[in-house]
Amino acid sequence: MRRFTTAERMVHRSTGILMLLCGLTAACLYIGPLAQLVGRRQLMVFVHEWSGILLPAPVLLGLLSPAFRADLRRLNRFAPYDRRWLASARRRRTEPADRPAGKFNAGQKLYAGWIAGAVLVMMFTGLLMWFMGLLPSINRTSAIFVHDLLAYGIAIVLVGHMRKAYQDPEARRGMKTGYVSRAWARREHAMWRPQEDSERD
Repeated sequence: MRRFTTAERMVHRSTGILMLLCGLTAACLYIGPLAQLVGRRQLMVFVHEWSGILLPAPVLLGLLSPAFRADLRRLNRFAPYDRRWLASARRRRTEPADRPAGKFNAGQKLYAGWIAGAVLVMMFTGLLMWFMGLLPSINRTSAIFVHDLLAYGIAIVLVGHMRKAYQDPEARRGMKTGYVSRAWARREHAMWRPQEDSERD
């Protein structure tokens, strides 16, 4: 059964590539031994800045897709069963019956909201560092501190995101091909009603 359209998968893939570029170039700029090994600091700065600036572009282009807009609405809504999912996750219950979910589970909804906010803050602080006089009331040191601290947070959360994806081959297949098995959908996302979604979209 279909879980993601081509447009949705392209948004995810493009965003992932840009995030990877940001992370790798940041490592080449801030980790001494790696910076010496790679060299070409100006190129690393250029790629880092522009991959960061372009990070919202896939999402903005994705807004042209009705399916992507519908998924954004789903990610932005917390249902009563999402609270139950979070309570089960806190108690470390792993049975699907204890963790009901719609098309996206509560963890995915929290991750999407957090990463969207983090990217906006990273862009804002990055622009402050790039254009020094943009907001004279905020000094460069403060922008660097927030940017660097949030970068560590994003790295930790992204590793968690990739770890969860690695643990679920069917979810990865859904993002790769757009399709998942009905058995997996019923087990892991019991509250998801694809027929209702397609009528609403």
